[in-house]
Amino acid sequence: MTTNRNSESAAGTPLLDLHALVVAVRRRRRLWGALALLGLIVGAAVAVLLPPPPSAVTKVLVAHQEDQPNDTGTLIRTDIEVLGTTRIAKDALETLKSPESPEDFMKDYRGTGLTNNVLQIDVTADSDALAVDRAKALADAFVADHVRRMRAAAKAESQALLDQRDRMRAELARVNKEIGDRSPETEPQDSAGTESLFSRRAELNSRIADFDQRAAEARTGTPKVVAGTQIVDAPRAVKHSLPKAAATNAAIGLVLGLVLGLALAAVGAVVADRPVLRRDISANLGASVIAELPRRSGGPWRRRGTRATRERLTATLARTVHGSAEPLSLLELGCARGTSTIALDLAGALAAEGPVVVIDGLPGPQLADHRPQPGGPRIVSGEHAAAVPPQDRRIGVGSVAPGTAWTDLQYLGAQTVLVVRAGYGSAAWLHTVARQLAEQRIPVIGVVLIDPDPRDRTDGTLWDGLHTALRGRGEKTARHNGSGPRRTERKPAWAARGADNDQEAR
Repeated sequence: MTTNRNSESAAGTPLLDLHALVVAVRRRRRLWGALALLGLIVGAAVAVLLPPPPSAVTKVLVAHQEDQPNDTGTLIRTDIEVLGTTRIAKDALETLKSPESPEDFMKDYRGTGLTNNVLQIDVTADSDALAVDRAKALADAFVADHVRRMRAAAKAESQALLDQRDRMRAELARVNKEIGDRSPETEPQDSAGTESLFSRRAELNSRIADFDQRAAEARTGTPKVVAGTQIVDAPRAVKHSLPKAAATNAAIGLVLGLVLGLALAAVGAVVADRPVLRRDISANLGASVIAELPRRSGGPWRRRGTRATRERLTATLARTVHGSAEPLSLLELGCARGTSTIALDLAGALAAEGPVVVIDGLPGPQLADHRPQPGGPRIVSGEHAAAVPPQDRRIGVGSVAPGTAWTDLQYLGAQTVLVVRAGYGSAAWLHTVARQLAEQRIPVIGVVLIDPDPRDRTDGTLWDGLHTALRGRGEKTARHNGSGPRRTERKPAWAARGADNDQEAR
């Protein structure tokens, strides 16, 4: 049956529990909230302390001889790269009569292709006026360079066509010389050579006319490119709004800080593996959750609820002490102050029936600094526990945090209630606590969960722990006295399957 339970538990345990992850991230809201706030402050501070330099912008309409409706932006990207060359930077600096090197000047401006034919130039400088002058010089230098390149290309193309035409004319002159005074009407019809000469002359005349037309078209296209390339948006200074920049940077910093904080919280929750759900805590400790208390009292409406929960817990623990001759201990994990308060409440409830001694086994001063009230419980340190009279009720208070002397826990009480803060101990440490207490033969009769998640809807009850659970002890006492009803609670599914397997084996 144990093998079946283990296999079913392993099969039902997900590799990553999203519910536990969300709860763990939500519990670390201080981390990601602080990072989000830090990002907001840093973003706003950057906008105030590091304002953008003065800048200017201008737009240039660039005409290309090779413009096509289906162009994917190759030509404008070429223009952007040409703008970022030392030749353009040098021409602009010469216009400005600046001694700055072209390489340094190139770092202060950039081009952006808005469309296939519109180029935006952004320039930074020490002042708005200088930025405007730089933008105008760059735009003029780019337009002049573009026109010069287009004219050179058109001239080269036209000259190449005219050279071809001249070669055709030279060949036509040779053909005309061979023909001489002959004509197609006077020559015999069967003269193949004469017919080919006349055909060649007609072809050469046609090609010469074609080259003349193409050269004229090449020359005609250049004025369109020259006239089409111009500054369409005059250089102007860019106005920067400090409140708008601060708000924008703050919003960006807030989002980045929030994302970073959530990522760190999620990674930390997965790596640390600190259970926060009552289901996981009870499963790792091997005991059921009997009560839940907030870490802080909160507002007046929460204080009443917390006070009522403390009273119910005190009454439950008092009944446990009355029904058992063995002393009870309260062992804390991450909540020494809350455990001390629970122990003092329990001791105060038992003080009316007789002397009560609280044995202080905590490493801190939570109980040592407490001033005993007249007629109230007496607080002694762990070293003086042996001197406590046997007729006095003993309530031990200790810790199971890392560094605990495990063998000393048996002197605090023969049975214990663990007071655990949710998300404080790792799953491995909770296993260690349960194993060490089992080796010391100290049964855990329940777990008091401190600072639980308010949205936790998981079950913190273990159905296979009736031999140590408070409800099992009360039921056992009632059956022993003959006053309680016979237990009729349904067994869990794994227990029923295990019993069926045992019967089949028999």
